[in-house]
Amino acid sequence: MKRLRILKTILIKTHAADILFVYVCFVLLSALVIQMVEPDITSYSDALWYCYAVLSTAGFGDIVAATLIGKLLSVVITIYSILVIAIVTGVVTSYYNQVIQLQQEETIVAFLDQLEQLPNLSQEELKVLANRAAFFRQKRKNRQNKP
Repeated sequence: MKRLRILKTILIKTHAADILFVYVCFVLLSALVIQMVEPDITSYSDALWYCYAVLSTAGFGDIVAATLIGKLLSVVITIYSILVIAIVTGVVTSYYNQVIQLQQEETIVAFLDQLEQLPNLSQEELKVLANRAAFFRQKRKNRQNKP
């Protein structure tokens, strides 16, 4: 549940939610147009099913576009779907990486702040600081040893 909240926050902050909203509206409108122009598609639910098959690029084949408008709209839906998936995935990944980088920088800054206060720290605080330094060193060494 927490991951979904994080994803929702990212989508809203990056305006990727707007892209998805316009995309869903486009698909719903496309289904309506396809229902009107395709002779074999008689219900809106069948038109939605056809749009799903096209946007997922699965192309189940149970419903096929026969008119030029239906075929062109199918191509546009496919291209638009690929673009939306690429954009939203890229935005979410980039935002997540930035958040991770900021957290790491904050951790380093806090560590450096403690180092600046070294003369004022107690023995116990010095031991904690030494352990953290050893942990960071080991973590860095592990990253460098990965292929």
